[in-house]
Amino acid sequence: MAFYLYVLKSKINERFYIGTTADLDDRVKRHNEGRSKSTKSGRPWEVVYTEEFDNRPEALARERQLKKWKSRKRIEELINRNSVLLK
Repeated sequence: MAFYLYVLKSKINERFYIGTTADLDDRVKRHNEGRSKSTKSGRPWEVVYTEEFDNRPEALARERQLKKWKSRKRIEELINRNSVLLK
């Protein structure tokens, strides 16, 4: 089973949210339905970045790493670097 690190961006206030899940589609749906207290006020959210891992501990370790950055600029650089690679 795959696990995902994901970065969401609020379409109304430009905030980022970083999380992990085994079911990305369902998790984003729950965020956008307001079923997550920490993201309820930023709806709607869009997925702007993902990474796939083989297990939950690896995904959680990466989540902790990104959250320790505490830097919007570094998160934006990660997202932008990924979008350039996809083109």
